[in-house]
Amino acid sequence: MFMIDVIAVKPVEGHVLELSFEDGLIAQVDMDRVIGEYDGVFTPLQDPGYFAQVRVEQEIGTIVWPNGADICPDVLYSFASGKPIIVNGERVLN
Repeated sequence: MFMIDVIAVKPVEGHVLELSFEDGLIAQVDMDRVIGEYDGVFTPLQDPGYFAQVRVEQEIGTIVWPNGADICPDVLYSFASGKPIIVNGERVLN
């Protein structure tokens, strides 16, 4: 696990976010790749206006939307950096 917090977020266009991480990495991430299916708690994110309400919740170090939807900062960092997440020696993401 990376344990690197998201410190800033900016919607770019569509479902792309520019994410800044505490280690200095800044990258654009296509959230369609991260979220996949926009169902359940992610259903409201299909609305561009709602999607743009994303913000950083500093207490948990990641991005959130008004309905409480959030995404693990390790997952975001993996997509932003291209580095895999390794658990017990096994690659689980990227």
